Amino acid sequence: MAASWRLRCNPPLLRYLLGLGSRRSVGLARAPAVSPVSHGTSWRGLHSSQWRWGEPIKILMPSLSPTMEQGNIVKWLKKEGEAVSAGDALCEIETDKAVVTLDAGDDGILAKIVVEEGAKDVRLGSLIGLMVEEGEDWKQVEIPKDISPPPPVSKPAIPHLSSEPQVSVPAKKQQPAGTMQFRLSPAARNILEKHALDASQGTATGPRGIFTKEDALNLVKLKQMGKITEFRPAPAPPSTPKASLPPPATTGPSYPRPMIPPLSTPGHPNAVGTFTDIPASNIRRVIAKRLTESKSTVPHAYATANCDLGAVLKVRQDLVRGDIKVSVNDFIIKAAAVTLKQMPGVNVSWDGTGPKQLSSIDISVAVATDKGLITPIIKDAAAKGIQEISKSVKALSKKARDGKLLPEEYQGGSFSISNLGMFGIDEFTAVINPPQACILAVGRSRPVLKFTEDKEGNGSLQQHQFITVTMSSDSRVVDDELATRFLESFKANLENPILLA
Repeated sequence: MAASWRLRCNPPLLRYLLGLGSRRSVGLARAPAVSPVSHGTSWRGLHSSQWRWGEPIKILMPSLSPTMEQGNIVKWLKKEGEAVSAGDALCEIETDKAVVTLDAGDDGILAKIVVEEGAKDVRLGSLIGLMVEEGEDWKQVEIPKDISPPPPVSKPAIPHLSSEPQVSVPAKKQQPAGTMQFRLSPAARNILEKHALDASQGTATGPRGIFTKEDALNLVKLKQMGKITEFRPAPAPPSTPKASLPPPATTGPSYPRPMIPPLSTPGHPNAVGTFTDIPASNIRRVIAKRLTESKSTVPHAYATANCDLGAVLKVRQDLVRGDIKVSVNDFIIKAAAVTLKQMPGVNVSWDGTGPKQLSSIDISVAVATDKGLITPIIKDAAAKGIQEISKSVKALSKKARDGKLLPEEYQGGSFSISNLGMFGIDEFTAVINPPQACILAVGRSRPVLKFTEDKEGNGSLQQHQFITVTMSSDSRVVDDELATRFLESFKANLENPILLA
């Protein structure tokens, strides 16, 4: 056969025909396009119909956590036209939990950045960028027609000015031109209508210029004394269909308080009654949503106990002498894990359909960051020693504050601990983190005088260090009796560190 095909030395096509096709990642997908091969030649017989010569590779907004619905593009780490290797970091994405790096799963060239860095609330599956194979002309890549760019940032809706006539509809009684307009309380409006009076005949004394019931009663007294007469508004001209136009600016008397708070001007002192919108991160919004759902759907029950830290502090001092630095919170984590192992009925969760028994004891430790609270997990805490727990807590806390936690390091958990003792808080109650069933709130260590007796029966007052712990439990799976027994066992384990070995 004398016929031959001219392949134009296209590297991707040559690699494909030789069976050296490149890899594909989960977050990358092929964009639909029409094959440039002409003369009726079909490539479908060579391979799957999903492959097309010269098609760009879609980079989609991935789901980086189970609760993630949208993400923010924090920063692009590659520029358009820059070569990318598999495993290279493409961009940083802020999820509802942390800032996660999106890695490339393919070799190629970053052809187009569809969603610029700083973009907020990008929906899952939205197109954020395009890549091409090595050797292809990245400058000629266009955004696929079937996937439009993400919508721009929403702006306040502006009323549409219609030029067509509008039919008048019954409306509330309008104030005559040139009279002062007040915001009326419902009681004041009823009184004024009953006695044929108008708010413009009196003075508004309510907050923010509201005409109150007392103001209306004062007008009624003045009318009874003959000092004012009934209000007779001038007849309004007949309404005719006309174009809807913005209300003209009227020059009237100055008001002591504005009807609408004035806008604050950047660079100038805030005017009285103004406020400033604080941008909420994805983490803040998710925290607000989940806490609201927890308090409104989970029946919280609370139990409190005081624990003597004398033995723990003594063991800690002995470890410090051996150059082993651990914190009291490390002992608390270990005591909670050991207690959960002794009482597996508390190591449960509620997933909406019923209780679930958890096989692994994973302790979520609350860590405060600039963007909100996050709970990295100490996996299989019951099997770890105090020193190993201490190292894990320090490493995870640093990653949390740097926003570098991986999804598997904060997703899940069977029991949470929140410690505010370092902030001087004596005791507090914490909100359960669903689907977990319990969270332990730990206060600060404080000195307490306690009457004790020696072996000979001689009593004396001695100073002890106590902490107060409060457990919030989901009553659907951990009732009051079970929660009480758990705290009793936790107290015994913490006050006798030998039991934690």
